[in-house]
Amino acid sequence: MRSSELAALAGVTIRTVRHYLQIGLLDEPERSVNGYRDYDVRHLVRLLRIGRLTELGLPLAELPRVLDDPQVAEEVLDELDRQAVAEIERLTSRRAAIARLRHQGATPDLPPEMADYGSVIEAGVAPDVARHEYEQLLLISHLIGENETAALAGAMAEQALFTPATADLVRRFGELGPDTPQETVERLADDMVTRYLPLLRNWPDVEFGADVSSMLAAYGERNLNDQQHRVNQLFVERVMSRLTSPSDERPRSR
Repeated sequence: MRSSELAALAGVTIRTVRHYLQIGLLDEPERSVNGYRDYDVRHLVRLLRIGRLTELGLPLAELPRVLDDPQVAEEVLDELDRQAVAEIERLTSRRAAIARLRHQGATPDLPPEMADYGSVIEAGVAPDVARHEYEQLLLISHLIGENETAALAGAMAEQALFTPATADLVRRFGELGPDTPQETVERLADDMVTRYLPLLRNWPDVEFGADVSSMLAAYGERNLNDQQHRVNQLFVERVMSRLTSPSDERPRSR
């Protein structure tokens, strides 16, 4: 039979048949008198076996030893089963993340652990300000890892930071500009200290290393205006003053 007939019977494309010939999965058939390849039923059976194995997820590179040595079949099936279990767990985790983001109405590119925060910000601030918050969270989450992000989100929830009051601070921060009075800048810095100091006093076991600090600084340099930089500077100064006073404890890690 011609390659087109073989491909049709096996349910594959002619290109697939030719590829399998090139990499040695199919034996080269004899040629007819007019020079065409003349495939027989053995090639069809071989293609059907290849199809079954690839449907199970076996890579092409592994096919020869399974096709040519039935003794390795059990070992291969065990490995395929382990891969399937891992894939199911990965997909289950993905579905859970999607469900959480959907339930909270959070943007899809937000870390799922921060979905509660995202829904609060989404409802309370302008889109460009919310995007700034999301991008910072995305950057932090990537740098500290999934487990640490979950720990940080848990601590934020415990300190009631997933509330409209936090969104109001973010909104006010986003509204800062060249004409903002200095007293407004000072007041916002004080309100941020009041809001975030409990979290810093009860900081979870999450290490903000030099990479995180430098990346956040670089992000802020490109995205914040002078008044926003000033608020951040005042916030850090006043927080450190409070944390280093005798009546306050420093967080375990920053």
